[in-house]
Amino acid sequence: MADQNIRRVTAPFDDATARSLKAGDRVLITGTVLAARDAAHKRMVESLAKGEPLPVDLQGAVVYYLGPSPARPGQVIGAAGPTTSGRMDAYTPQLLELGLKGMIGKGYRSAEVAEAIRRFGAPYLAAIGGAGALVARSIKKYTVLAYDDLGPEALAALEVEDFPAIVVMDAEGGNYYEMGQQPYRRV
Repeated sequence: MADQNIRRVTAPFDDATARSLKAGDRVLITGTVLAARDAAHKRMVESLAKGEPLPVDLQGAVVYYLGPSPARPGQVIGAAGPTTSGRMDAYTPQLLELGLKGMIGKGYRSAEVAEAIRRFGAPYLAAIGGAGALVARSIKKYTVLAYDDLGPEALAALEVEDFPAIVVMDAEGGNYYEMGQQPYRRV
């Protein structure tokens, strides 16, 4: 994409990159992104409650809320569309506190997550729901890191190239969902 309105960023995010992303920014992400859904998030938080270390370092990590379909022969991954982010809301503030610097999913987030996004400077991005086969093209490698018994909900590393997303919530409190609705609200 040669569009000048698209930012290219590298994952994991450093603090400057995470804080520079603004609601409404269209981005292409290249690098390593974690894949995890609610079952993996629950296991991570349970491990922390027991005083156990996490199987991955979350410092700077970007997590994609993903449960891929099985890969066809010769493919890295099957359809790779986002899952509903709100299912991770109970776990998100604690993981942001541990250094998580970005999240990719779809849908609204709770007020507690919005506050944690501002406090820890970690943006929430949306991937296109319903376009899992298209998104899968940007995933070059899929490696299970932990919780392999969870199947498609295992904690995994994705090597991505030009992964498309839109910044929905930013570190300054910007919310693209609200911005997009504003012109249609009645006073």
